Amino acid sequence: MKYIEDFFDLTSTGLLYYFFLAGLYYWICYIIFRKALYNAKIQQKEIRKEDVIREIFHSVISSLMMTVLILLVTHTSLNQYTRVYRNIHEYSVYWLVASIFVGLFIHDTYFYWMHSFLHHKKIFKYVHLVHHQSTNPSPFAAYSFHIAEAVAEGMIVPILLFIIPLHSISIYIFIVSALVINIYGHLGYEIAPRWLRTSFLFNIINTSVYHNMHHHKFKGNYGLYFRFWDKVMKTENPDYVKTYDRIQEKRFGEDN
Repeated sequence: MKYIEDFFDLTSTGLLYYFFLAGLYYWICYIIFRKALYNAKIQQKEIRKEDVIREIFHSVISSLMMTVLILLVTHTSLNQYTRVYRNIHEYSVYWLVASIFVGLFIHDTYFYWMHSFLHHKKIFKYVHLVHHQSTNPSPFAAYSFHIAEAVAEGMIVPILLFIIPLHSISIYIFIVSALVINIYGHLGYEIAPRWLRTSFLFNIINTSVYHNMHHHKFKGNYGLYFRFWDKVMKTENPDYVKTYDRIQEKRFGEDN
């Protein structure tokens, strides 16, 4: 009974965050400020209603699968092997913050290789094609996966629970941060500030243009948060910077 109650609690919370955040991004960019953000649109073609419905359907199923994976670890004998801790001072406040960034880097590494694997020609059409039906993604595409991919994607939380010490606060912030960044990557608009282009961060982090190009071109730009692995493995789209600059020039003018 406890397992079922926690399943519904965790699922409803996850879906609440998904619909609130994806819906908020969609409402702001596609409805309220649609005209004002016209130059920030990465692909000018319209988002189709049926695509949004499909993205939401698959995202709901994916959320359910991810919840099951977490509960299989936290509500079974596997829980004794996790490194979750309750007392913040057991590892210090500094580690509480650092663990979030460590988790994001591990996730990015895991995602890059898992994502590249899903693009193998013998696997792509059976699994990853569901996600790539969104060639012009909306914020609701964040979790739009085939069930098998949802399992692969959702495995990152159990993996992190086993390999690094994590406080419940860190786990919560990690999951919400991952969702926010994922929604931004599928936003369809580039909303990054002008200063990012001249900052050292530009060479480190991904942007909405970065992931949008992956959806549009179907290859390259496999990283989730960072450009690191794409640069190392030479899988970054060679037109990325040029495309990003073109979008930002439309937004801010030639002096971008």
